[in-house]
Amino acid sequence: MTTPEPPHRAPDGVSPPADHADKARTALQRIADLRAWLFLAFLILAFEVWSRVSFGGTFLFNPFNIQSIAIFAVAPLLLATGQTFVIISGGIDLSMGFIMGLAAVVAAHVINWATPGMGLPLAVLFGALVAIAVAAVPGMVNGLLVSRLKVPPFIGTLGMFGVARGVAFLLAGGTTVPVQNSFFAALGNGRFYGVPWIVIVTAVFVLLMHYLLSQTRFGQHNYAIGANVQAASRAGIDIKSHLLRLYILSGVCAGLAGFLYAARFSAGAAQAGEPLLLDSVAAVVIGGASLFGGSGTILGTVAGAFVIAVIQYGLVFINVAPFWQFISVGIVIIISVLIDQAQRRFSGGRQSE
Repeated sequence: MTTPEPPHRAPDGVSPPADHADKARTALQRIADLRAWLFLAFLILAFEVWSRVSFGGTFLFNPFNIQSIAIFAVAPLLLATGQTFVIISGGIDLSMGFIMGLAAVVAAHVINWATPGMGLPLAVLFGALVAIAVAAVPGMVNGLLVSRLKVPPFIGTLGMFGVARGVAFLLAGGTTVPVQNSFFAALGNGRFYGVPWIVIVTAVFVLLMHYLLSQTRFGQHNYAIGANVQAASRAGIDIKSHLLRLYILSGVCAGLAGFLYAARFSAGAAQAGEPLLLDSVAAVVIGGASLFGGSGTILGTVAGAFVIAVIQYGLVFINVAPFWQFISVGIVIIISVLIDQAQRRFSGGRQSE
C-alpha cells in the first residue's frame, strides 16, 4: 500500500503564484481607479515641458494660469457634481445645461428687481435663493418622471432639456440679461487672498457633496441603487423617494452653476450651460464613474473636471487652434470608457474564479 504524497507547499517565505497574481490585479485596479489623476498629472507635465521649451517660462507655477484653470473648471464641475450622483444611480441628466441657463436668467432678473429695495448684498442673496429654488423645480419634475412614471432618464431629462431651454429664452427675451449690482460683480470677479470667490464657493459646495456621497446614508443608498436596483429595493430602500431627491439635487447643482455664471459675467444667458453639458458627463466618466452605475466618486469627478479645464486652457496657452480641444477631450473620454470596460471585465473574471 503506497502512502499518499503530502500536498505541495511553497517554501517558507515564498507566496504561491496566485498571491502574485492577486497583487498584480490589485495594483492594476488602483491604477485604473486613479486614472483621472494620472491623466491630469500627465497633461500638466506635458504643458509644463512645452512651456519651458517654447516660451522659457513655467505653466504650472504661474498664478494667473492656476487661477484661470480653476475658473474654467467652476461651472463644469458644479454640473458634474450633480451628474455624478445621477450616473452612480444608473441614470443620466441631460437637462442640466439649460437648467443652468434658466437659473442664470432668473438670478439676473431677480437681482435687478430686488436691488433698489433690498440693497446690494441682500438682493444678491435673494437672487441666489430664488435661482436655486427655480432650478430645483425642473429637477423635481425629472425625478417624478423617472421615479413615479418610469420614464427612462435619457428620455425624461431630454424632454426637460427642451422645456428649460424654451422657458429660459422666453424669460431672457432671446438675449442676455445684464445685472446692475456691484456686489454681484465683485462676487463673480473678486478674490480673497488671490483666490477667486467663485472658486471658494465651488470648493466648499463640492466638499459638502463629497461628504454627502461618501459619508451619509443617502450616498450609500445611491451606490446600492446603481449597483442593483432590485437588491436595493429588497433591502428596504425607498427607490422612488431617493430618485426624486436625487434629481432635485441635480437641479440645485445646476442652479448654483447658473448663479455663479451670472456673477462672473454680470449677466444671465439662457444658453449659458449648453456647451457645458457634455463636459459635465465627460468629467464624471473621466473621473472613474461607470455609465452602468454603482461606482464613482466626487473626488474623481474633480480630477475629471480639471483634466478638461487643463486641456481647454492649455491648448489656448500654447496657441493651438481651439477645435483641438474637442478632439483631445474626446480621446480622453474614449480612453476612460475603454479602461472602465476592461476594469469591469477584469473584475467579473476575478469574481468567477
